[in-house]
Amino acid sequence: MAEVVFRDLAAKAGIGARIASSSAGTGDWHVGEPADHRTVEALHRRGYDGATHRARQFDSDWFDDLDLVVALDHSHKRILDHWAATPENQAKVALLMDFAPHRGDTLDVPDPYYSDDAMFDTVLDLIERACAGLVHQLEPALKRDFRR
Repeated sequence: MAEVVFRDLAAKAGIGARIASSSAGTGDWHVGEPADHRTVEALHRRGYDGATHRARQFDSDWFDDLDLVVALDHSHKRILDHWAATPENQAKVALLMDFAPHRGDTLDVPDPYYSDDAMFDTVLDLIERACAGLVHQLEPALKRDFRR
């Protein structure tokens, strides 16, 4: 969900071409599989297309090439922090909800997998808010004219 929403919001903000983003999990149990049909349906109801997504696992070798690694909850962040071999790479790991304005006490995006269909919409609400905050934070630097 987060990758699809982030890419869409970045494109609408005019910075999509300046950002490379992808989604990867910390476990390998769904590698190669499409997104859960409830995820695809929730995204579709809001005008997003998640039909082409395929799961893959994060590789710690990627850290050196990345500027930011976004975790959806504290358990993923702990794993990513452990996989980061240097303090510089650990500093690249952030929680998605850290970017959400008015997040309150919500720091983890819940996993809706074992819940009902409505939870996928609730999770999408959180992801949209946080991704909008992330895009808003990135936008000034990425819209700046670097040719000067």
